[in-house]
Amino acid sequence: MSSVIASRRYASALLSAAEEGNFIDQIVGELQVVKDVLHNSRDLVQAMRSPLVKGDKKIHILEEVFKDSIGDKMFLFLKLIARKKRAGLLPEIIDEFQVLLDDKRGVINVDITSAVGLSDEQSRELIKRLEDYTGKKIRARMELDERLLGGVSVKIGDTIFDGSISHQLQRFREALVAEKA
Repeated sequence: MSSVIASRRYASALLSAAEEGNFIDQIVGELQVVKDVLHNSRDLVQAMRSPLVKGDKKIHILEEVFKDSIGDKMFLFLKLIARKKRAGLLPEIIDEFQVLLDDKRGVINVDITSAVGLSDEQSRELIKRLEDYTGKKIRARMELDERLLGGVSVKIGDTIFDGSISHQLQRFREALVAEKA
């Protein structure tokens, strides 16, 4: 079974259990703790991915690292994936969990790049229009890029709406070149 499929299955099982048990907010918070620790500890990630470190040892390591920061339900899940030899997939499982949760809650991630900083009012208006357009709640990541010259570029999944001046100038240039040919 591919790691993507396995990650999605474990994430889906965790989400289902958390929904049924009505402890989803607790799991979301604890997954963030685990994600932060994994992000800051390359050694821990390598130990979880190493075939030389046996499942019981991985459980012991996870227990030592997270004993004071996660609850019993999350630790039970960590033990399960360690026993099933999937502890190395923990970062991917956490990412898949977030994707599944966002999908269930109707949330999408949007990258907004502008040539100049947007005011709070401009940001709120843009996000509201994007929510109206997509029918979903927007989680926006804002970025500045002076190379755009002016305007805004919005990326939703694989779709890019490029209203930047640099893009419009590029299209104009291409049209002029095509006209000459």
